[in-house]
Amino acid sequence: MSHDTNSLKSIFFALGANVAIALAKFSAALYTGSGAMMAEAIHSLADSGNQLLLLLGIRLAKTPPSADYPLGHGKEVYFWSFIVALILFSMGGLFSIYEGVHKLQDPELLKAPFVAIAVLLFSMVAEGISLWGCMREVNKERLGMSIWQWFRETRKSELLVVFGEDSAALLGLSFAGLAVIATMVTGNPAYDALGSIFIGILLIVIAFFIGIEVKSLLVGQGVRPVVKQQMIDFLEARPEIDRVFNLLTLQLGDDVMVAVKARMKDEESSRAFVENINRCEAGLRQQFPQILWLFFEPDIVD
Repeated sequence: MSHDTNSLKSIFFALGANVAIALAKFSAALYTGSGAMMAEAIHSLADSGNQLLLLLGIRLAKTPPSADYPLGHGKEVYFWSFIVALILFSMGGLFSIYEGVHKLQDPELLKAPFVAIAVLLFSMVAEGISLWGCMREVNKERLGMSIWQWFRETRKSELLVVFGEDSAALLGLSFAGLAVIATMVTGNPAYDALGSIFIGILLIVIAFFIGIEVKSLLVGQGVRPVVKQQMIDFLEARPEIDRVFNLLTLQLGDDVMVAVKARMKDEESSRAFVENINRCEAGLRQQFPQILWLFFEPDIVD
């Protein structure tokens, strides 16, 4: 799957939703004086900027290889995904907690709370549409895996970030809605402040898990184990190969580097031997088109 046919759809869904939601939330927060609503507005604004950073990462990842970057720039998307996780942690999580603590120390009664509820309902619908668009692409990739297993194993950092943001947004909106309703019922603005703090904690937790997964890709994660095994099975089924000793992979955004060490079947001439290797390489590239770099080492022992 390519960025053009997969992740970009989810990013544009999320960008459109978050821009509309941020404008609505800021208007409602200024009108009602809700700390939880202001926290949600900052969250949506940060999410909008995050989607732009992901688009930048995808664009930079397509830069062709050069002498200084012989394997290309595919990991650019991982770097910008990690930056997004940091922004979600700082601008989203920490600011929300600060806003909540500030409101606890200097409580302010809500004005026109029904306006806040209307904006929250609008936001939940918009975020739900965004998450639906994201899940369409996630379901294409997870192939029977649970959501948690996909979250741990996916190599699509930008899709991972959008999924995390949309999930955090819907949960955060739920917290904000409960906070506003509790404040309306009791007349105690502390509930609104506590809602902001809970939203901040939620964002920090999700940003932490996103950061952990993206860090693995930055450090040098290979393809998913099931894909690696498929590559090994394909090669061992080839008539030219006697045994695959080892197969190493490195995920480079959408592209993959593969190094193979295998024992080839005996041939009468060196030319036939090399032609067998070339056929194996061509077959592997055809079966796994994400392979950009392929290194084949014939040997007799591991």
